[in-house]
Amino acid sequence: MGNSSNPAHKVGTPRTGLVWGINRGHVNTRRVPKEKASRRKGKLSQRNAVIKSVVREVVGFAPYERRAMELIRNSKDKRARRFLKARLGTLKRAKNRMETLTSAIAEQRRQGA
Repeated sequence: MGNSSNPAHKVGTPRTGLVWGINRGHVNTRRVPKEKASRRKGKLSQRNAVIKSVVREVVGFAPYERRAMELIRNSKDKRARRFLKARLGTLKRAKNRMETLTSAIAEQRRQGA
């Protein structure tokens, strides 16, 4: 029984073998299904992380990212977030991009100093 909040319906609870009741049904051992591949979709593997970093190193930043970085450097964070939201579509994506750009700026400062 998949989505029930009743504690008796959880995977570890055995069936009673009775026709009625909360754990009714034939007594058997429940299978634990293998995790779907779709559950780990988007998870960054080590290989992909290396590839992404190399591509970022070679290609650099997009023009809109450079503009956002300039806004961040001039301490106009809210304006930069709004600009990124307009370009990327959602506030969540904008916040994530802000985080990556601020870390990139910090990295540039560390290398420069």
